[in-house]
Amino acid sequence: MIYMDYSATTKPLEEVLDTFVSVSLHFPGNPNSLHRLGVEAKELINESTRQIQSLLRLKDQEIIYTSGASESNNLAIKGICEKYANRGKHIITTRFEHSSIYGPIGYLGKSGFTVDFVETDKDGIIDINHLKSLLCEDTILVTISAVNSEIGLRQPIEKIGSIIKEYPKCFFHVDATQCIGKAQIDIANVDLVSFTAHKFYGLKGIGALIKKNGISLEPNIHGGKSTTKYRSGTPAPAFIASFAKALRLALENIDTKYEKVESYNKKIREKLMHYDDVFINHNPYCLPHMLNISIVGMKPETFQHALEEDDIFISTQSACSSGTSLSQAVLAFTKDEKRASSSVRVSLSSFTTEEEVDMFLESFDRCYRKLHL
Repeated sequence: MIYMDYSATTKPLEEVLDTFVSVSLHFPGNPNSLHRLGVEAKELINESTRQIQSLLRLKDQEIIYTSGASESNNLAIKGICEKYANRGKHIITTRFEHSSIYGPIGYLGKSGFTVDFVETDKDGIIDINHLKSLLCEDTILVTISAVNSEIGLRQPIEKIGSIIKEYPKCFFHVDATQCIGKAQIDIANVDLVSFTAHKFYGLKGIGALIKKNGISLEPNIHGGKSTTKYRSGTPAPAFIASFAKALRLALENIDTKYEKVESYNKKIREKLMHYDDVFINHNPYCLPHMLNISIVGMKPETFQHALEEDDIFISTQSACSSGTSLSQAVLAFTKDEKRASSSVRVSLSSFTTEEEVDMFLESFDRCYRKLHL
């Protein structure tokens, strides 16, 4: 099997699974309980949280554990807008966001919130001047992903954050799901950051929202004691400890891992650019972990399943997309409906091998020649 869908999810590392199993067996107490087993479980959570704080350079009380990035995005967007609705009801975002961003924004639209989409330049990068023109006294939230989940396009969140700081009533939320664990990121100018463990070899079912101190939220889930007042529910020591382990392992030698993935991405691009009707939806601002390809005139699912016959697994659009045949992210990036309706995503990892890349290229060639008319 050749797995090239790492941006959808990753296989948990054995070390991460070992931590989950060990904690599950040896820390059975409810962290909310006052007896010794409860205290031990709570202290383990606190130690894991301190590790995450150290790795991401966070302060105390800035981590809210969730079930994953979708919940984190919902908590950030609805939590801010419902808490501070008296300050304004204007939201700014982009055409490159995940469905778990558009979902809560659409929900808030029923309560009178309005949304503007900031324009991007020819490379897909936020037009700073247009962003400035959209920001106003009524703007309560700007939400922009650090890295788009289909193309890998990376936005200059540090620069964007510095501009938003000039508007003290406005908050800046970043979905960093496709960035944390893959590339260096500076979140000093960001108020809220979403991410999840299963994108960097952790377990599905555990994510986090970083909420900077001094900011409040209206919870999505009410009732019951937890690690914070912003998300009720019995704390899960095994999930949290495994989350910390996965993050630590992901950040080790991150630059070296990045360079390895970059070399694979370059090799694939150089080979595929010579095919007729194959277009590479990629530029220097894209993370190398994702390579979006349009095979014009061919249904993405057809090519995906053709590769699957060779036991090679890629994706069409994002695994959590709305199910439409047209990729909105590719359309925004290329301004070409044919490319947007025929795109597939190859996602790579530092665990990808040279042999796997070669086998993918061989299979791509066979499938293309067989299916291309």
